Formats: sequence, structure tokens, C-alpha cells
Amino acid sequence: MSLGAWLELIASGLITGGVYALVALGLNLQYGLMRILNIAHGEFLMLGAFLTWTAQQHLGLSPLLMVPISFVLLMALGLVVHRLSFRQLTRTSPNLDVFEARGLMVSFGLMFLVQNLAQSLWGGDLRGYDYLTEPVAFGGAQFAANKLLLLALALGISAALIVTLGRTLYGKGVRALMQSPTGAQLVGIDTQRLHPLMFGVGLGLSGVAGCLLSMTYTISPSMGEPYTVTALIVITLGGFGSMAGALAGGLALGVIEAVGMHFTSPSLKSLLSYGIFIAVLLWKPNGLFTRK
Repeated sequence: MSLGAWLELIASGLITGGVYALVALGLNLQYGLMRILNIAHGEFLMLGAFLTWTAQQHLGLSPLLMVPISFVLLMALGLVVHRLSFRQLTRTSPNLDVFEARGLMVSFGLMFLVQNLAQSLWGGDLRGYDYLTEPVAFGGAQFAANKLLLLALALGISAALIVTLGRTLYGKGVRALMQSPTGAQLVGIDTQRLHPLMFGVGLGLSGVAGCLLSMTYTISPSMGEPYTVTALIVITLGGFGSMAGALAGGLALGVIEAVGMHFTSPSLKSLLSYGIFIAVLLWKPNGLFTRK
């Protein structure tokens, strides 16, 4: 393979991995902070994609403008979902194990509810639109402009979240809750405000990922579920609760899949992902990027 071909292959993996990272960051935020394993997370990615498609096709809005709008709308929806579902579970569950089990069942219900709602609104056909499809030459290789934009925005948003969690007062509160919920509450951190806010931010990130995906790929009401599974694999790679690990894990998985499919077959993509998932669970169950 030539240098240009390798560059295209690695870049393709990084582009896919950037989306993986965004979805995994949102899910990691919810599980690491509140122990909500939101199986419906990918369905909200699908909602972000269809909202962007609708705004572009029927209102003429730029998909780039829909990035912050998707975040705000899905974050607001996340606040509503948390208030109607998970806040009540927190009050009625006798312990954390019961809460996790009940939360998992609720998220399964949400998954089917959102998926069927989307199918009734937009139908089951594949949707798509053209946006910045012209090629851009770089380092002897050519890339579609929309895919380069996707990668840049995914990396920028992921980095902004990681910096926010590391530098701001709210971010320090979130990290404290992830490390020791009881200790954080003892020093006065308000879980009643942070929990719904971070759940909303998690869904907002999923909506942004869907918005970015709609710029480059066709979308359908069933597109969300595979991204939820992939996010779980990425979180396992990076370590539960580790935001930097989720970013590194998402990019690594995207590159591994791209290289693996190139030298084997695209039909083996799931085999590669699940093989990595099982190997990491057996070798380093706490994740590749976490410290002891």
C-alpha cells in the first residue's frame, strides 16, 4: 500500500472513531455518574440525525447550525426523561443494585418507544442529503470535506468536554461523584442538580453525534442500536468513568476496525469489535487507559 492509501485508511478509522467517542462519552457520563446503563442511548443519536435531516430538507437550515441546536434539544429532552423516569427510580429503589436493574429495564422500554416513534414519524426508508461532498486533497490522499468536518467537530467537542470536566467547578463535582458518591455528598455536592444535568448533557452529545453522522451517511430509525453496543465496547476499552479513556478508546476502535476490514472483509466488522471487547474484558477488565 502507498502512503496515501494508508493515510486514507487511518483517516477513515479516525472519522468513525470520532463518532464512537462522542457517543461513548455521553453514555460514560451517565453510567459513571449515576449508574444508568442507558441502552436507549443510540436511539437519541438517531433522533439527532433525523432532526438535522428534517431541518435541512424542509427548513433549509445548515447541518452545521444544527450541531448546537441538536445538543440543546436533546439535552432538554434528557432532562425531561430523567425527571419522568430515573428520578422516580432513585426515590423508590432500596439500593444501587436494584436501581441499576430497574434503570436497565426502563432504558430498554425507552429504546423501543423512541425507535417506533421515529418510524411512525419518518417511515422506515433510508434518508440522506448532500452536504460538502467535494473532495479535499491532503498528503497525497483525498477526503470528502464533510468527513473532515465531522472529525474536526467530534474531536473538538470531545476535547471541550474533557477540559470542562477537568477545569471547572461543575466538572470537579462530576469527577468527585464518579470517584466517591458518598464522599461527594458529604462535602456538599448537590446530586439533585448534577444528575439530571449530566444525563441531559449525555443525550445532548448523542444528538450531536447523530447530527454529524447525517452529514456524511444515510440514516434510518434502526441506526441507533449498533452505536449503543459500540459505545459499550469503547467504554470497556477506555475504562468506565474515564472520559479521556472513552476518547482514546473510540479513536482506537475506529482505526482497528478500518484496518481490520481492509485486510479481511467488511462483513467481519462485528467480529473484530466483539473480539476486542472480549479480549479486553479478559486481559484488563478495568480498561486499557485507566490507572490502578
